[in-house]
Amino acid sequence: MNEGVFLDLVLALLAAFLGGVVAQRIGLPVVVGYVLAGVAVGPFTPGLRLQPSAIELLAEIGVAFLMFTVGAQLSRAELRRLGRVALVAGLAEILFLTALGPPLGRLLGTSVSQGLFLGAMLSLSSTVVALKILGSRGELESLHGRAALGVLIVQDLAAIPMVVVLPATSQEGGIGWRLPLVAGQAAVLVLGAYVLGDRVVPWVLAHVARARARELFLLGVVVLALGTALAAQAIGLSLAFGAFLAGLVMAESEFRAQVVAGILPFRDLFASLFFLSLGMLVDPTVLAAHAPMIALLTATVVVGKLLAVAAALLALGLAGRVAIMAGLAIGQVGEFSFVVAQVGVSAGAVPELFFELILATALTSVVLSPFVLRTAPWLLWALRHLPRLGSRFEDPVEPDPRAVGLRRHVVVAGCGRVGRELVETLQRRGLPHLVIEYDPEVVDELRRQGVPVVYGDAASPGVLEHAGLERARLLAALVPDAADVEAMVRAALELNPRLDVVARARDAEQVGRLRQAGASEVVQPEFEAGVEVIRHTLQRFGVVGTELGILIGGRRRAFYERG
Repeated sequence: MNEGVFLDLVLALLAAFLGGVVAQRIGLPVVVGYVLAGVAVGPFTPGLRLQPSAIELLAEIGVAFLMFTVGAQLSRAELRRLGRVALVAGLAEILFLTALGPPLGRLLGTSVSQGLFLGAMLSLSSTVVALKILGSRGELESLHGRAALGVLIVQDLAAIPMVVVLPATSQEGGIGWRLPLVAGQAAVLVLGAYVLGDRVVPWVLAHVARARARELFLLGVVVLALGTALAAQAIGLSLAFGAFLAGLVMAESEFRAQVVAGILPFRDLFASLFFLSLGMLVDPTVLAAHAPMIALLTATVVVGKLLAVAAALLALGLAGRVAIMAGLAIGQVGEFSFVVAQVGVSAGAVPELFFELILATALTSVVLSPFVLRTAPWLLWALRHLPRLGSRFEDPVEPDPRAVGLRRHVVVAGCGRVGRELVETLQRRGLPHLVIEYDPEVVDELRRQGVPVVYGDAASPGVLEHAGLERARLLAALVPDAADVEAMVRAALELNPRLDVVARARDAEQVGRLRQAGASEVVQPEFEAGVEVIRHTLQRFGVVGTELGILIGGRRRAFYERG
């Protein structure tokens, strides 16, 4: 390797590292740090300048690995589990944002097909950023968190036909003859990959795995990912499509977990160079000249996605709070938009200005995303005061007549994995109980099983009143949303100060807050799992009886008192 190229590569990695560290320290996704670092070392800014050509090849490898891991993590069973909610809401959002593309494109003087390309790029959100924000708020397992995740997966899958079809729609001759040709080429590649994935690849990887040669196994996976990507490029498709297809081949393999674990470090390393290379292509003067357009695109992304997803979820019967929270969670432009934009520019389907605008819109929307989600309470308050429509955003409550006669019963708020175990135990013992649940599908399932259910948000005092808490013996607060658990505990104890409350905590910090809120018992699932592992391990080494009980009790006291 040329000495100058090697130096540029080292400096690029250093810049990406520093940019990621700074972004993480100030609470932004590391992806933003990588892109801004690329702007800083690019040819359009003063100071240190690296040549984009020095890292372009590695950036393309980063795209291939990124798409490969997405495909490898989506088995057919997981695709079936996406469900009607995710499919309808995801497609509604993509179609709505894509339809907004041509009017926005007219402001830039582009054609209708290029406007559709612009809208399609804006429709893709950042799965990484959205899940990070929801996770930090303890809302990944909430109903709106699951709805948002489903929409994000549909978007990730939609990126694949986009990189195949969209370039064909804007090339000379139009979509008329190009699209059937591209579809035929894709079908040939898919068929070939299926045959290889069903017959050849499992046989080869099985022999390598039995030889216990980890480096050979990993080398075979890399050859599969990059080889399929290269085959796709050779027949006129994109590297991204080929790599994703290779990932889908691996998704049905028994070696799937081993493949993903081995490829992730490569993906993260090369993906950081991909995002850095994107930043190096940004000309800040061009962005400054188009600041009003960037502001318009950012507003379109945030508001358009909120409207599309919220309308779809409301039409499917979900509560207004769930619809609004899910719509706000995906209000940004993501990493796959960069991939689609890069494919479009490389194919000559869209002007380079589109790429720079998409990149700038991604940066602004990602930075704003955590703050946008925090506006949900104020937005819901405003929507509830709208004439005619306001009732759609009130906290729904649907009482169960069987709850009227219950006394000294257990109220289970949230019927997830832990809640289901508790309900089944109470049923087997014949103890009186009632469930509060927000997910309509879970409510229907429980009612078919004869379980008394109040449909509604357990954090709402009005819903808690319908559960007969003033007559209840115990409340199990098991919803995944950390803020809702605390609100529920306080509201329940206002209704019945003598109520015994057992609450689920997300982390050690929340343990203390739930104690202050008045919970009688707080359980942190990950810690309790660790305690059981400790118990089993010590028993294997002969530590039993009183000694084991003292050790386990000491661990529990130390954790929960510290919290």
